[in-house]
Amino acid sequence: MDLIHNLSIGFGVAFTFTNLLYCLIGCILGTLIGVLPGIGPVATIAMLLPATYALPPVSALIMLAGIYYGAQYGGSTTAILVNLPGESSSVVTVIDGYQMARKGRAGPALAAAGLGSFFAGCVGTLILAAFAPPLTELAFKFGPAEYFSLMILGLIGAVVLASGSLLKAIAMIVLGLLLGLVGTDVNSGVARYSFDIPELTDGIGFVAIAMGVFGYGEIIANLSRPDDEREVFTAKVSGLFPTKDDFKRMVPAVLRGTALGSALGILPGGGALLAAFAAYTIEKKTKLKPGEVPFGKGNIRGVAAPESANNAGAQTSFIPLLTLGIPPNAVMALMVGAMTIHNIQPGPQVMTSNPELFWGLIASMWLGNAMLIILNLPLIGMWIKLLSVPYKYLFPAIVLFCAIGVYSTNNNTFDIWMVGIFGLVGYTFFKLGCEPAPLLLGFILGPMMEENLRRSLLLSRGDWSVFVTRPISASLLAAAALLLIIVLLPAVKSKREEAFVED
Repeated sequence: MDLIHNLSIGFGVAFTFTNLLYCLIGCILGTLIGVLPGIGPVATIAMLLPATYALPPVSALIMLAGIYYGAQYGGSTTAILVNLPGESSSVVTVIDGYQMARKGRAGPALAAAGLGSFFAGCVGTLILAAFAPPLTELAFKFGPAEYFSLMILGLIGAVVLASGSLLKAIAMIVLGLLLGLVGTDVNSGVARYSFDIPELTDGIGFVAIAMGVFGYGEIIANLSRPDDEREVFTAKVSGLFPTKDDFKRMVPAVLRGTALGSALGILPGGGALLAAFAAYTIEKKTKLKPGEVPFGKGNIRGVAAPESANNAGAQTSFIPLLTLGIPPNAVMALMVGAMTIHNIQPGPQVMTSNPELFWGLIASMWLGNAMLIILNLPLIGMWIKLLSVPYKYLFPAIVLFCAIGVYSTNNNTFDIWMVGIFGLVGYTFFKLGCEPAPLLLGFILGPMMEENLRRSLLLSRGDWSVFVTRPISASLLAAAALLLIIVLLPAVKSKREEAFVED
């Protein structure tokens, strides 16, 4: 009954004109950046963080959340029509989605992606509403030692589930932790690693790093690609509704994808990308029915499953953020940034001290998913038109908005220089094949880890055994060690590398 009462509070908040408007803006922006290749939700949310200063906290978070799950929808449109993943989690949708479009079945492919996403989004939100309260109760039993161990688990989870080389992912996390150390020491008040630059005594701005690495870094990487890599789909999309056979094949794939995405979204470092890859791998392993199109040639299951999985993963990744205050992926790390801008400390106290914000955000996700269905399927022609805008007009606009955005946070030109520097750093990462998302997680969690480590040692009078004598802390550290051992096993290592390869 509590759940119904809480949700009624949430819908009361979400159904106000202002919040509905920001939810719609978030969904439109999300779809837009999902459709435009090369601009992901991380870059967009990073660019829009400064704009949320002026908004009420609930409206700001509703809009940013709308951008995140809206991008998951929009990414499938370009993946199916243009053979370009608009968003990283749509990489797998390209394989079968584009083949369906070439055979004149773009309509059913888009409908499968849209309906699968809608169902998974609703289930993910239900799981979030059901599991958040008990997890919050558990979180109140956490002391500094438990929080430290949980963050260790989160960072190791991010390493394990990052695509590409393990060594590179660890290096990125360590770099993020080191960047988090720049600024004033919490205990002694002494400036660390500031190199006598007064602007660095407050630490490196989160917005500057996020915008530089993801916004500018992505732009430079996109500009380095030749124009002819873009093939624009100009044919008219007709016959949106899938056939009876399509539905027969689609429904089990959507259910499998939703279940998998919901589970992986909760894991630290998980989220939409891994869920999409895993769902596609499972579908490939599932036996083909008689008369079914093989995978890679336009199988509808190859569209429905990963799209459901990435949406479910996107929704459930809010669980660790809202209950424990720990971001499981880069977008959630940006959400932490948005919350701290509004003086909200992410963690278990959000639900008790800010129930309107907590339940309003959850209720807005349902409304957002319904808006997205309406936005995506009937208006498909408009999104296709957008794809024909030349990139040479897009990128100066993005650069300008980033610069204005970052300047407006502190009214400081130093931040613009920082964004430029981190833009070059982001491009270097791209060239070296390093994934920047773990860096962002390390940067966010680093200061929190240091604080909790020091607090635990102060309370235990310098006794390090506090981390293994407390049962919750010990079990979290054991889980982290187990994760590392598993991923280093040769059989798992080769499988892991295989999972992240697109064929």
